[in-house]
Amino acid sequence: MIGGEDFKALFVEETKFYNRIVLGPILPAAVWDPLPHFLQTWLRNYVAAVLLYFVSGLAWSFVIYYWKRNLYVPKVLNVFEFGLSVMIVQRCLFTPSFCVCNPKFSDCIPSNRAMLLQIIVAMKALPLYALYVTFDEYVVENGWTGCFPRISDVGLQAYLGYIIIYLCLCEFGIYWMHRLLHDVKPLYKYLHATHHIYNKQNTLSPFAGLAFHPIDGILQAAPHTISMFLVPTHFTSHMVLFFVEGLWTANIHDCIHGKLWPVMGAGYHTIHHTTYRHNYGHYTIFMDWLFGTLRTPAVGDEDEPKIS
Repeated sequence: MIGGEDFKALFVEETKFYNRIVLGPILPAAVWDPLPHFLQTWLRNYVAAVLLYFVSGLAWSFVIYYWKRNLYVPKVLNVFEFGLSVMIVQRCLFTPSFCVCNPKFSDCIPSNRAMLLQIIVAMKALPLYALYVTFDEYVVENGWTGCFPRISDVGLQAYLGYIIIYLCLCEFGIYWMHRLLHDVKPLYKYLHATHHIYNKQNTLSPFAGLAFHPIDGILQAAPHTISMFLVPTHFTSHMVLFFVEGLWTANIHDCIHGKLWPVMGAGYHTIHHTTYRHNYGHYTIFMDWLFGTLRTPAVGDEDEPKIS
């Protein structure tokens, strides 16, 4: 613990500020202002998580499946190469739940039903996700962690060093937590299997990103909390990285390989969902490379994805 009572007061003031800017424009003050601080914070985290989930999921789905789908999903819409009729093209364009797959690979846009099921699973989990983040803030507000409120408290150079260590600890922790959720059979059966029902490219979508059993999702977020006990951490950066998780998980479930080394993008994560034994990592490929579980999507030609 660093900083004492002054830091604790600054943390509380910061979380109150977050409550005001999220809840103020959405709900009447009479609804949330009388609530105890802990409940205000939970409500703010829940509202923010729901907004983040739907705005990011809907926006990205619109871009990749409708607006730019000739660019991002060429195997789905390049139907003339397979000699299909105009009637089938019309169905593909005007009936979103119908898709024409490349018969060679079965890559297709997920159905509305698949995305709806993912949304239902995620919405059941979001209240507990919000509770976990609220507890995370609570321990910071009470001065039980190594968090500091301002970069100037440690200096820019120290801040950058701390954030690099923090991210490395998160990479390590999330890799092993994810791997244990596969390797320990009861954990997989009762927790992680909920997420792995989405095991084909035509069932994965940005909405699958938070479609976990709530305890599973919390376990995979836990390295963020553990890291701030082990290394001094800028509180605002910690909170930003928590919510970046929501954007990142949407991105890695869209099946679009970004080909940006060393990022553990959707191409890698799609392999994870189809083999179950590779690519447990988070933002980068380094942990999988280090522990021998990396499997790389290598594109041989434009039409035939290969895995090396």
